[in-house]
Amino acid sequence: MKIGILPVGQPVNASVIGRIQESLKMIFPKTTCIILDKTLPIPEEAFNKARQQYNSTIILNRIHGCTEEQEALDRILGITNVDLFVPNLNFVFGEAECPGKAALISLKRLKPEFYGKTANIDLLVERGTKEAVHEIGHTLGLTHCPNPFCVMHFSNSIFDTDTKQSLFCNRCYLKIEKAVNNLR
Repeated sequence: MKIGILPVGQPVNASVIGRIQESLKMIFPKTTCIILDKTLPIPEEAFNKARQQYNSTIILNRIHGCTEEQEALDRILGITNVDLFVPNLNFVFGEAECPGKAALISLKRLKPEFYGKTANIDLLVERGTKEAVHEIGHTLGLTHCPNPFCVMHFSNSIFDTDTKQSLFCNRCYLKIEKAVNNLR
């Protein structure tokens, strides 16, 4: 599987993206992961003035449009710093096509300083990796897992993200392995 990481909006920390890239290569079987040279601008229509957040579905649709430009890629993961939402939820850490080629995560609520804590790049990378793996798992057809330690468990809060691991449980890993093998 070949994953492209697409920065969305400005600025996205290159060091954090690079560390998430390395983690994705280790977690997904037989995967290469590249950081794309371009940055996708955030569509103005994604911003909801009343909520002061960005509609992740609108951004995800733009990322999907990039998959046509990047036909050599199996998946594209957008990474942004803006606060995301979908209707009927207060916020989301990310969103993905399930199944599909496009996924999106936001680092905004993954940063410890969002919760009044001291900045911690290692914790941010750990959380970002979990959400990236989770959303790419959705692109491969996986749904949410009831196991609170599985990366595919739904994160309703940052505590859920911190509780789960960056790895798939045995049941979900078998599904991922099959999905990745079917890409060939």
